[in-house]
Amino acid sequence: MRSSKPLQKKFPAFHHFFGSLKDPRRTNKGHFYYPLDEILFLVITAVISGASDWVTISIFGRSKLEWLRQYMPYKNGVPSHDVLGKVFALLDTDQFNKCFVEWVSSISDLTKGEVVSIDGKTICGSSSEGKPAFHLVAAYAAANKLCLGQQCVSEKSNEITAIPKLLEMLDIHGCVVTIDAMGCQREVAKKIQSKKADYILMVKGNQKELKQQVEKVFTIQTPISSHQQMDLGHGRTEKRTCEVINQLGFLDERDNWPGLSSIIRITSERHIKKTGKSTQEVRYYISSLDEQATELNDKIRQHWAIENNLHWTLDVIFDEDASLKKKGNSAINFSLINKMAIALLEKEKSTKMSKPSKRMRAALDDQYRDLIIKT
Repeated sequence: MRSSKPLQKKFPAFHHFFGSLKDPRRTNKGHFYYPLDEILFLVITAVISGASDWVTISIFGRSKLEWLRQYMPYKNGVPSHDVLGKVFALLDTDQFNKCFVEWVSSISDLTKGEVVSIDGKTICGSSSEGKPAFHLVAAYAAANKLCLGQQCVSEKSNEITAIPKLLEMLDIHGCVVTIDAMGCQREVAKKIQSKKADYILMVKGNQKELKQQVEKVFTIQTPISSHQQMDLGHGRTEKRTCEVINQLGFLDERDNWPGLSSIIRITSERHIKKTGKSTQEVRYYISSLDEQATELNDKIRQHWAIENNLHWTLDVIFDEDASLKKKGNSAINFSLINKMAIALLEKEKSTKMSKPSKRMRAALDDQYRDLIIKT
């Protein structure tokens, strides 16, 4: 039986940032048995509390119905797993992502020079009936530890076309955008510069002429600065040497890249203690920054935060690759819910518990769940 207790608590994020999201369901009555804002609130709070599929989300909703009603009416209770799956399959991904971008912008504090890494990830469990799995390109603010937005790569396209669309949505003024070799494109550099941001782009074989020229310059010019970093851990040592050249008179391609100010060589030497095996890898980058090797070495290293923090968390803690959401837009939209949950868990600073421990506590402790969603 529904409690008569008046609503006292509010969750401004949903009312302010997600209130404009269009309900994809059709009705002639002008209202829905299960309103969209109630569905979204149920799903995000359930995922924060450890749920990972429609069945466990519905179970969470039924067991925490009185808690949910402190925030929203839930006049008709919570929907079944079938209803949840159908709504998320139909929900417009672009609209949902736009709301997410606006929301995460309100809780982030991007500072000048902050590294924003862009990288792609495939949701392995989303392939069905001969269709490939969805591939998403995401932007991750390293210092804030937040995903700023995502863009789905079209089935007939690739990351080259998705990256500019993602950049267009983001407010990255003053930031430094880092992208691997796929994003080393003139149009991408131009788009980053138009957003009043800087870039560091990895150069590989997809820009064969540019790579050859960068390699040539390093054989005939002395770098203006050099810096070494040592990393120890996981049974290995790694020495990273960063060398920078900012006098680009010998680089024939320099005028083809908007704002190009420096070229960078990173030499990584790894040694595995257990096997005694040593390896060396050399990578090249172009950048609109004119900085010393110390700063550039650190910024390039921060790029991997998107792999080590965001993508690893999605796969290992949120089981995203194991998820079998195959219908419509379900996998894309649920990935955004996962990223929202990660952001809220990351922003909650009252405890130093790990994310799995925070999710377990949120499942058991209503007051702690209150604290997370109000962060």
